[in-house]
Amino acid sequence: MRVLVHDYSGHPFQVQLSRELARRGHEVLHLHCPAYVTGKGSLERLPDEPETFSIEAVDLGEQFQKYSALKRWRQERRYGRILSARIERFEPDVVLSSNTPLFAQQIVLGRIRRLGIPFVFWQQDVYSIAMQNAARRKLPVVGGLLGNVFVRMERSMLAKSDRVVVISDDFLPVLRRWGISPDKIDVVDNWAPLDELVGTDADTGWAEAHGLAGRTVLLYSGTLGLKHDPSFLLDLARRVGDRDDVRVVVISEGMGASWLRAQQDAQPAPALVLLPFQPYEVLPEVLASAAVLIAILEPEAGVFSVPSKVLSYHCAGRPILAAIPAENLAARIISQCGSGVVVDPKDRDAFVRAAMELVDDPDRRRAMGERARAYAEATFDITAIGDRFEGILLGSCEAAPGITATRTVRTT
Repeated sequence: MRVLVHDYSGHPFQVQLSRELARRGHEVLHLHCPAYVTGKGSLERLPDEPETFSIEAVDLGEQFQKYSALKRWRQERRYGRILSARIERFEPDVVLSSNTPLFAQQIVLGRIRRLGIPFVFWQQDVYSIAMQNAARRKLPVVGGLLGNVFVRMERSMLAKSDRVVVISDDFLPVLRRWGISPDKIDVVDNWAPLDELVGTDADTGWAEAHGLAGRTVLLYSGTLGLKHDPSFLLDLARRVGDRDDVRVVVISEGMGASWLRAQQDAQPAPALVLLPFQPYEVLPEVLASAAVLIAILEPEAGVFSVPSKVLSYHCAGRPILAAIPAENLAARIISQCGSGVVVDPKDRDAFVRAAMELVDDPDRRRAMGERARAYAEATFDITAIGDRFEGILLGSCEAAPGITATRTVRTT
């Protein structure tokens, strides 16, 4: 097959899937958006990779304005047109699209339907519900009506897709309510690239370079947006006080990181270390420098937004402190495999208390970290995951002419 995989965010595990599909003999073009500021995966083609695999940026030429409604709408639509043109030039047998903003996705799907190309909607979040909630908060009178437009838009795109991949069973009730045929829905949990995020000793070269060697590091790495409350991290750093052996390290960019920097400038917390996103190639050292890895998610995020950072944390073999709704899949994973501590995201005292308990209990941290890595090794098998996606992609192409399955796909 000629497979086009589009992951707007440029995250690590989507491009790992593209590499796995190319390794199986498919011609794969992986597209991503560099204008969207977030932690990125390995988005450069390696010398030993097959010639049938390529990675390209779909560049807007400017930074994506996530928090400006009008500018964002214009950018999403322009991105959709640029992406559609690139898809058409590649002439794929099937398109798999992940993390794509709805207005861009609407344009892409419209073009693809006209071209008769099978389309697989990889739904990482029920975006329209989050947009609906935000509209109601900002526009109390008309926000509900506007939010309903977003819901209808996403529901229509799911209905028009040939297959839908969701990342948790928690999505299924909403899709059933929207009338999406269960016959075309597949549940595939997210994962992280196990072999790329191998745990190392805590005192890494990266830790040494940032003055963290020999210290107990509580580390948050990832986006700090509307679904994350950065004040949790600031409160933790201030509660650490003048303990010179502990540092709260935040690796992020954007709105939440800017807020933290402003607070730090106004009233410094000695334990707080703020850093921009780090290159993907040093991410194993970054995560290994931590004694505890932190995840936070607002209560309103509920079950649909599953933080992918939690999966990367498991690969690193470090304990996890998560202020996440208990019903969220990430919280359930941590609790079930014993890889960390989950606290109510409304209870910052419990968050700080749990953090300091972990700081003072290295044996408990070690046991949780071992269970974290064991979970990743048992779950993040890219061969099995590749089988699932290859079956989904081939299934979406069954009615298309000129496509022949050249290998046996194991079903799981």
